[in-house]
Amino acid sequence: MGRAVGDGLRLAGRGLVYAVLGGVALIAIATVVSVLGPMVALDLYTPPVAAWWTVFTAIAVQGIPFLLLGTVVSAAIGAFVPERVFRRLLPRNPALAVPVAGVAGAVLPGCECASVPVAGSLMRRGVAPAAALAFLLSAPAINPVVLVATSIAFPGRPEMVLGRLVASLATAVVMGWLWARFGRDEWLRLPERHAPAAFGLRAFGAGLQHDFLHAGGFLVLGAAAAATFNIVVPRSVLDVFTGSAWLSVLLLAVLAVVLCVCSEADAFVAASLSGFPPTARLAFMVVGPMVDLKLIALQAGTFGRSFAVRFTSVTWVVAVVSSVLAGWWLL
Repeated sequence: MGRAVGDGLRLAGRGLVYAVLGGVALIAIATVVSVLGPMVALDLYTPPVAAWWTVFTAIAVQGIPFLLLGTVVSAAIGAFVPERVFRRLLPRNPALAVPVAGVAGAVLPGCECASVPVAGSLMRRGVAPAAALAFLLSAPAINPVVLVATSIAFPGRPEMVLGRLVASLATAVVMGWLWARFGRDEWLRLPERHAPAAFGLRAFGAGLQHDFLHAGGFLVLGAAAAATFNIVVPRSVLDVFTGSAWLSVLLLAVLAVVLCVCSEADAFVAASLSGFPPTARLAFMVVGPMVDLKLIALQAGTFGRSFAVRFTSVTWVVAVVSSVLAGWWLL
């Protein structure tokens, strides 16, 4: 028994060290690249490449700490929390479990990178996929850090904070209900996980190492895709849409997908878009934490491509509709 506990402690510590060192290494590499990349690009007379490096490293450095937080929480849930805990906390009826899980998303103060591994761990521990997906969408959108940041970005405009809370929570709950009604098990793929060892320490170390290294690669791919869009699409194309209320909503909803701004910082980006109507800026803040390129890549890597295509496309539509309704009601 003592030997098993000792082995579990060593493996858990090794997994934590690997994950931390991996995160530090990725941040260090991204930081070095962000400094040297633009210099090399300018020497080669390619300023667009320098801009690409800057956007790429900004997204990667911004997301890696929260991804590490999410994988730590995910590994801890998978290794130490018994399934009976979730059965007691969540109603057995999926229709009731979804809004409870959506409101529970307020307790995880992190960005969207942390929510994907946590949702996967919840599913592996017996939580209904509909409830776990509602938590996945609400956690990065309605947690206190995001709401406080929104109030700072829009001083004297509490309706923007309320609009973001209402539209984001409504989107999460509706998507959970839609999955409970129409979702299929074959669309959702969960990675296999070995049974926990004594005290769950061995499972914690193995899960932490696996989840971080697996999800980190997809975060990098999403960051690269977002940086490419920033360089390829000229600003003049975006200015065409500012004159129409409907087109501006759709434009900022698309930009939220491709810019991949962290949910804790997107309110400041939205506030800077002063040429757009308030509802369009609200759509930017609601869509971004739920559907962006790095999230699509993370979901595809965690739950499968079939799931990511279906879930993200429907989520985008529901988020836009919720934003328009909340904007019409509150703004």
